[in-house]
Formats: sequence, structure tokens, C-alpha cells
Amino acid sequence: MKEKYLELMEKALSAYSLEHIIRYFDEVKRDGLREHGFPRLTVNIGILIAHGRRTDLLELFCEMMEFCCKSIPRVKAANDFSVREIICCMTELEQSHVVDEETLARWKAYLSTIDPYTCYNVISTPEDPKRNWALFTGVSEFFRQQYGLCDSSEFIDIQLASQLFWIDENGMYKDNASSDIHQPIVYDMVPRGLFALLLHRGYRGKYYESIDAILKKTGLLMLKMQSACGEIAFGGRSNQFIHNEPWYALLMEYEAKRYAREGNMALAGAFKDACARAVAVTDDWLGRDPIRHIKNRYPTETKHGCEGYAYFDKYMITAASFLYGAYLICDDTIPTPHKPWDDSFVFETSKHFHKLFLKSGKYSAEFDLSGDPHYDASGLGRIHRCGAPSTIALSVPCPAEPIYHVSLEKPTAVSMCPGVRMNGEWHFATGEDTVWKCVASESGDDFASAQISCSFSDGQSVDGKYTVTDDGVTMQISGTGDLAFMLPALYFDGETHAEIAVADHEITVSYAGWRCRYSTDGKIVDPELCGENRNGCYKAYYACAEHTLEVRVEIDRIGA
Repeated sequence: MKEKYLELMEKALSAYSLEHIIRYFDEVKRDGLREHGFPRLTVNIGILIAHGRRTDLLELFCEMMEFCCKSIPRVKAANDFSVREIICCMTELEQSHVVDEETLARWKAYLSTIDPYTCYNVISTPEDPKRNWALFTGVSEFFRQQYGLCDSSEFIDIQLASQLFWIDENGMYKDNASSDIHQPIVYDMVPRGLFALLLHRGYRGKYYESIDAILKKTGLLMLKMQSACGEIAFGGRSNQFIHNEPWYALLMEYEAKRYAREGNMALAGAFKDACARAVAVTDDWLGRDPIRHIKNRYPTETKHGCEGYAYFDKYMITAASFLYGAYLICDDTIPTPHKPWDDSFVFETSKHFHKLFLKSGKYSAEFDLSGDPHYDASGLGRIHRCGAPSTIALSVPCPAEPIYHVSLEKPTAVSMCPGVRMNGEWHFATGEDTVWKCVASESGDDFASAQISCSFSDGQSVDGKYTVTDDGVTMQISGTGDLAFMLPALYFDGETHAEIAVADHEITVSYAGWRCRYSTDGKIVDPELCGENRNGCYKAYYACAEHTLEVRVEIDRIGA
């Protein structure tokens, strides 16, 4: 697997032509370092060169590295991220002897002049604890200290102490400072991945046991949160980017080593299997031409699905950076089992993340019980089937007020969710004015199910039973009066239009050699509405009936 990580790093780098790299360097030389995208690109070129890959870039790399190492102590340019990565690169170069000792000594001398209080952007104090940027800062200083360039023990401990304020009852990291709820999934994973790198690098300070306990507790939860397609959970900002699964793999590699040390090879194998499935997702997206940094096929210049900070030059190379983190921790002596970990289960996060997961056999489902309208929508926001395109049913809800780039001026919020009539108009349970609650759940050898109630703003309520088996997903809802259930149909991924066939009681979506079939005992209605998420554009259909309604979702390969 270590070689696979390097191979994928090189694929990610291949998205940058030589002309692109030179143009980027010229811009940075003209404007100075402003953020960590350019150092990250530099570092990953250097790591690949140290492993005998992309040696054609050696001369250019040395110029780029000289610029970064000389600039970083003098400017605040998101160095919180860059210093750790530069230290990793220098370690690889030193071991490979690709760069001469005099040059390495000069780069070390530059980095030894760093004053953490003036170099980094975000610094915690006991009176003012900061969130994940301060953790990046502390980890960077620890890597610099371990490399023999400083003694920042007190500074490091202050940064680490501040991070323990943001842990929920499950050990997940609450990064969103503006809201106690709407915590983003990616930014739960990122700090815990930094914890894993910190401990892997040798930190055994006063917070070691607390950090290790957090990692152990959340590791087991992460197995349950991975979808049947191998993807991380949806929810919040920076989701659906190619770098998501590499960081998940880093965490799974760390836990695989833990359980291998303890002699629990079955569990160690389960984590290695999770790594392999995450890597397969990354391999698939990096194997497409042209390579995108986000899980869609829109031209990069459209920025479809991207927040303002999530532009190509920064986030494309982030995939390589995160793959290197997994490479660092990976232990290839731990075998990956031939049979995947496939227990049936139901798992609900804390209220801060408000996610509910069901998995059985080839299928998994993820609910957002209180969706952030800027990123998601409440409801069943994902159904994945092992082997199928993750976007064919829905991989993430379509938000009502997307804070990232989409093409529709007034998109419809879309999830798989119930609706009721209010004043003669349909009102669906996608928004914050609807209260979702998981009332009961159970799982067995061959099923996982949850009973979920939806309370609408006018006092109406709908009860639902959602069941996942190896054959598909079934939704059964009941209430008073007219009921509906929203069904998303993938329409366009930025490059390809799916084929949608609609009958009275069935919708069939054909895409990339697979077919998603919605069947219902209600009547299908086309309200001619569309929503958009990071993956593409979805048409919203309604299944309608009185008092009770059932919908079944099955995903199969065409011709199977």
C-alpha cells in the first residue's frame, strides 16, 4: 500500500503541467507567499523526487524549496500548515541523498530562525483557546522540534491543551465556532488526523493519553461512518473533495497499527480494509481525465461545488499531501483481509453533528437530522451501493442556500424526505423548520432499520420506518392527509447527462453503466424542480399518496 500511496501522489501532481507549476511559481515570486498551496505543491514534488519519481523537476524544485524556506520565517502565509510538511520533505530528501548536504543545511538554517509567535497565524493562549489552526501550529512546531531545529515544548503543550475543549461525547472534534450544531465532518477528521501524525512522530507529552484515547474511541466509529462506496460521511464544508478519503485512510492506518500491536489482527484487518476502500475511491477519481480536485466533472474554471477557499491550486495538491500522511503511518506487514468488514449496524452521532447511519450488506444510508441550509438539507441525504457510482441516487443533499458555487440561481433543497400539504402547497422536511428525531433503531445479521419522526412547523407530523438490507433501501411513511416523498434523480454531473425514465409508479436513472430504480405504491409527480450539490444537478420528483406511502430504492448494474 505504501507504493500505492506514492503512485496516487504522483497522479495528483500530474494534474499540474510544467507550465502550470512555472506560472504558479512566477505569481508567488511576484506577490510573495500568501497561503499554503504553493509550499504544499513544493513539498510534494520533493517527496516524490526523494522516492525516485518526477526527478525531471529536481532543479525547479530546489528553486521552489529555497524560496519557501527563506520566506516562511519572514511572512505570515498560513505557515501553520506548511512547516510540518516542509520538515517531512526535508526528512525524505536527507534519507534519499537527492539534495546535497550544503543545500539542506541552508534550508535548515532558515527554518531554525522561526519565531512561533510571529511566524504562525493562529496561536492559542490559556485565556483564548483556538480551534484547528492552532493544532496545525502546534504539530508543525513539534515536527520542527523533533528535527532538531528548536525547543518549543511549552508552546506545543499550550496549543495542544486548547484542542481538548472541542471534543464531543464521542470523541469527535467540533470545529465550527459559530454554531454548536452544524459541525463539519471533514473538520472533525482533520484535527484527529493531526493527532495521529503527532503521536506517530513520537509525541509522549502530558496530553498523550488524552489524545490517544480520543483516537481509539473515534476509530471504531469511523468504521461505521464509511459508506458502502468507501467514502467518508457527508456534512458541512470541504466535503466531496478528492482529498477527503486520503485523510480518512491516514486515520485508518493509525488504528490498524494500534490493533496489530495489541494482537487483534481481525480488527486491524478491518481498518486495513477501510483504508483499501478509501484508496480505491481516490484512485478512481484520479484516474479520470482531466483530473478534478472535487467529485464532479464540471470544468475547473466553473468552480462548481467549491467554496471560495477551495480553489484548484490549493485543494488539488492537498490530495497528495494527505496521501503522504497515510503513507507515513502505513504498515504493509498488516494484511488486508479478502472478506470486507460488513456488519449490519445503526449509528447516531451527537447532536453537534446530527447524522444517522444505517448499513447492511451492499447498501448504506446516511441521514442529516438537522441540515445546515448552506451546505446540506435535512433528510436521507445519501444512499450508496457497493460498486455503484456514489452519486447515482444521492451522495450529499442539495442545499437551499449553497455557500459554494452552483449554476442555478434559485436551487431547490433536495433530499429523500417526506412532505405534507400546507395551505394547498407541498412542504418538505428539508429545512430547519422541521424537527427530525430517531425514535428507535435496530439491526440484525441482514438488516438495519430506524424509526424516524418528522414534525412540521404547522403541527403535522409524519412517522417513517427506513430499512436497509442487502437488496436495497425501503422507506415507509405514515401520517394524516396527503403525503409525499421527495426522490432525487441525477440529471447532470458537469460532463454527462443521466437517462431518466418516469412512469406512474417508478423512476429509473441510468448512469455510468448502472441503474437506480425508485418504485412506489404512490403516484409519481414531476414538479419540474431542480437542486444542485457539489456533485451535479438533480431533478426532484414526488411520490404522492394519502395516509401511507412506501418507496423502495434498488441500484444494479445495467445488464446484470
